[in-house]
Amino acid sequence: MPIIVNLDVMLARRKIRSKELAEAIGITESNLSLLKSGKVKGVRFSTLAAICRYLDCAPGDLLGYEYSDDDIEGGDAL
Repeated sequence: MPIIVNLDVMLARRKIRSKELAEAIGITESNLSLLKSGKVKGVRFSTLAAICRYLDCAPGDLLGYEYSDDDIEGGDAL
């Protein structure tokens, strides 16, 4: 998938454990782990906002996009 989740990097920079973040924003450690690994198909804006608020960052600090050859050829319509 071309979306890259950098949540683990931001947690390390802030010296915050996953357990602490999960408790602070009200989600399970299991769901946070799935998000960190990129194994989710979506994330609620309210959850993303809570993570950003707690880690004092922007969504772009947590999510990235990796271009591929498929992006150049044809592309997907919105």
